[in-house]
Amino acid sequence: MDTRRFLQTKMAGLAARMSRLARIDNAFVGLRPQDQPYAPSPEHFRVANQRLNRVEQRIRTRFSQLRQQWRQQPVQRTLIDMALVERELDRARRLFGMFYEVFAQRGTSFGPALSAHDTIAQDCYVAVREAAPRIFDGPLLKPLCYMEHGYSPATMRRGVALSRLLGEANPFPLIRIPWDRDQPWQSVFLHEVAHNLQADLGIWQENRQAVVRRVIGQLRDPFLATVYGRWHKEIFADLAAILLGGPAAAWGMADFLAHPAPRTMTYRPGGAHPTAYLRVYLLAEMMRRLGFARDATRLLRVWQTLYNSGGPNRIPPALVRSVPRLVPEVVDEIAFQTRRNLAQRALVDVIPFRREDEEAIRDGAASLREGRSTGLPPRHLVSAAHYALEGGRVVPTELAQRVTRELIDIGRENTSAVLASPATASHPRVLAA
Repeated sequence: MDTRRFLQTKMAGLAARMSRLARIDNAFVGLRPQDQPYAPSPEHFRVANQRLNRVEQRIRTRFSQLRQQWRQQPVQRTLIDMALVERELDRARRLFGMFYEVFAQRGTSFGPALSAHDTIAQDCYVAVREAAPRIFDGPLLKPLCYMEHGYSPATMRRGVALSRLLGEANPFPLIRIPWDRDQPWQSVFLHEVAHNLQADLGIWQENRQAVVRRVIGQLRDPFLATVYGRWHKEIFADLAAILLGGPAAAWGMADFLAHPAPRTMTYRPGGAHPTAYLRVYLLAEMMRRLGFARDATRLLRVWQTLYNSGGPNRIPPALVRSVPRLVPEVVDEIAFQTRRNLAQRALVDVIPFRREDEEAIRDGAASLREGRSTGLPPRHLVSAAHYALEGGRVVPTELAQRVTRELIDIGRENTSAVLASPATASHPRVLAA
């Protein structure tokens, strides 16, 4: 076999791989008729296929140029052109693989729980658009949940370039749930949804700059300003989770953050997450500002019983000393100060949480313990489930099944995958935002 024949054979192999990963649908990922209530929406499939089709067109363009020119050009140029085709095939493979893995999970026993979490995430957007109509620029495709290994939930935001996709932008929010955290009382899920809200609201940079200015203005300490500036996204998500779920979300986050003291009281240089010990002080301050001072006091009492800042720890002394002064300032800046991208409103204005919401959540918890439907918005149902579990009078697996069924029923009533404005809702429980 000579060199040209070798290259021609390699090119034939490339041609055979084209269009293998160009389209994805229910049948392709193995979803059966009984899986349809939990399946991704047709709109999610449509957007996924649009993205795959765009990559396929790039593959075909590259391959057409290669086929026309390879006989007349140096062999190294041909190998480079083949590598360019391979690059686009790799991109298609990664995109297809991500969509396949996410969509196919709806045909497993985890399908109902994933669909239930979709409904919770969608309702969080509803809360914002009901409180602040037209805050988003047009309709948004709702987040989609999937399960993967890992200790904590995580999110891939809409439009962010993903290294796993060779820089291809993520077409809709994806929220990862660890395999063992599919229970519907996990407050940390609200935290992950809040990351997507912050990105879609366009206030990442505005918040960071405001936090840095506030810290510098208060203590004139560049180290503290840098640290809190780096932590601003996680603090925002924590505070927004409380606005989405109330005090139960703060307790749930503390549950998630409670570890042996060496971990909880170790500062990680350059880390995006606040040191866990300090993070709960931010949660407690948020509850206090919202009028739930009793819950804030109780949480701090538990936290200070578990951890003693005066004992051995690996937190810079300046950070510990700054807590009484800076925590109220940072909470005020992120949650209670107005932002241009929120149309001169504060976070508490666009995600309102009131005492009557907490009362309804408590009533909902009692209903769950008694096996009755709650009538709560999905985001508040998470908190009601937390309180029901805390009461210790219901079997956790039974509680998870009750809440999941209620969330699925709500999802069936609200089939739209596109988060539109409230005026377009045709049903009072339609999850449009």
